[in-house]
Parts: sequence; structure tokens; C-alpha cells
Amino acid sequence: MTILVTGGSGFVGSNIVRQLALEGHAVLSMDLNPPDALVQKYLSPWSNQITFLVGDIVDSETLTAIASSNQIENIIHAAVYTAVTEELERADSRRIIDINLIGTTNLLDLASRVKVKRFVYVSSGGVYEGSTQSRNEETPVAPRQVYNITKYASELLTERYSILHGFQSASVRLGGPYGPMERVTSKRSVMSILHEWTGKAIRNEPIEIPERNQWDFTYVHDIARGICKVLNAKHLPNNLYNLTSGNTTSLAQLINTFQQVYPGVEFIGSIPAQETDSDNPLRTTMDSSRIKKDLGFSPEYDIFDGLNAYFKWREEYNYTE
Repeated sequence: MTILVTGGSGFVGSNIVRQLALEGHAVLSMDLNPPDALVQKYLSPWSNQITFLVGDIVDSETLTAIASSNQIENIIHAAVYTAVTEELERADSRRIIDINLIGTTNLLDLASRVKVKRFVYVSSGGVYEGSTQSRNEETPVAPRQVYNITKYASELLTERYSILHGFQSASVRLGGPYGPMERVTSKRSVMSILHEWTGKAIRNEPIEIPERNQWDFTYVHDIARGICKVLNAKHLPNNLYNLTSGNTTSLAQLINTFQQVYPGVEFIGSIPAQETDSDNPLRTTMDSSRIKKDLGFSPEYDIFDGLNAYFKWREEYNYTE
């Protein structure tokens, strides 16, 4: 029996595939495009456990063909069009909906037909957009951006389909992922600040100090471990989990840590006056206590260890973008 991972050549998806293979699973890694040299190198230690499939989740016939030739036990749905700017929203509104919502529905139909045991939907902390409350799984949400709306709607569909069609499901809201395999693709054009900063440091370019000064960063290997923990749990007390470090990193802390990990990097500008969460409620840290309580999961990487590992990966793979 096999686990299907959609978006398997993407940033989060490739790390989920890696983690599943590390745990000994057979994986079907599905993506819109064939795996390029970087994906193949990254996953090469587990090549005998991974089958790469090319297909569009918007095309239900493609999914039917995949299901007919493979025994799929579980599905992790990580394929997404990460369109988080108003410019992308305006230019590609329908495509965002097609991939993020219609694609999800097609996969839920597939899960129903092949009778999977568990369907894990990879959602986003973006659903908390505009929330002024503590961001836990009980916080009411009312996202406004098209991307965030599609993520929340997909959570609701995932829950309802599982009830109607008799399979287990969970949605996992990610907070601040960064690390190996983050890069510009046709479906991901807005990068994390740590992708930008580590790239500039490797290229010996100065880094401009931003106005924003609080983040909740989560190393992508912890993201992948957490998602697999949700997939593999014998019992899920809940069907919605925040997956995040749960720690706020200030701009001053980030710059200090960055200089410890990569001495000699040049920063341009000055650190703005410190803000508090109450001053800027849109930056409230997501609460990750539920996944720890229910499943015993805690991140392994703090910001220092994560940055250090990320730089080592960049150097090993000669990745300078």
C-alpha cells in the first residue's frame, strides 16, 4: 500500500516525501511537472521507495488513471498555487480557485472512491488573516484574500467529505515554513524572508532591514515531521492542527542569530521601534499546543539550528538563488 503526496516536487511537498521515505513508506509523488535535477538529487537516497507521477489535480481523469494503477492507502494533499499578493490575486483569480479548491475536491472524490484510511490536507496559517485573537484552532476565521479563502474552504470540504464518505481526515495549518527546496516555481513566486536573506548572504549581497519585525518561523523538516505525525497517529482526537514553532522571533533576534550563523553578512538600515503583538495583532503567533498535547509533537529546530541547517543545505547543493 502506498501514500500519495500531491505537490511532491514542491517546497513543502518534497520534504513530506523525504520524511515519509525516511520512515520507510512507499510514496507516490505527484506534481504538475516532472522532477527536475534538484528534486531528484534531494530525494535520491530513497529513490527505490519513491515513484514520481506527472499530472494535474484539476484533471479528474488523470487522478482516476493514477488510482487504477496504484493501491493508495492514504493521501497527503500539499499541491497548491501559493498566490499571496493582490497582484497575483487579480491576475490569476480563477486559476487559484481551480488548483486550490477544485483540485482539492477532485482529490477528495478520489479518496472517497479508493476508500483511503486517512486524508491529510496541508493548509495555511493564512486562514487567520485579519484575526485579532490568539490564533488557536478554535479562533473564528474570516479570510479575505482569494488564496486564504480557498485554503479555509478546502478545510471545510475535507472535513465534510470525510464524514459523508467514511474516511479519517485532518487539516494542518502551517506557520512560517522555511528551509531546503524553497524556490520560485510556476505555482510559488513569493518566497519567505529567510529564503531571501540566506540567498543574499551566500551571494555576498547586503541585506536590507525590513519594516516588519516579528515572525513565527518553522523549519520545513519540522513541518514534514509534524504532518507525518498527523498521518501516522493511531487516533486523532481532533481534525485540525496548527503546525508551527509557536515562538515569536523579533527582528533584532533574527539579525543577531543570522550574524552568529553566517558571520560577515552586511545589513543595511536600522531596526524600527519594537512592536508588541497587541500593537500589531496581525502578527500574533499561532498556538501549537494542540498538536503537542494530542500527538506529542514538538519541533526539533529553533531558529539558530534551522538557519544553520539551511545554510549547510544551500552550500552542499550549491543553491544560490
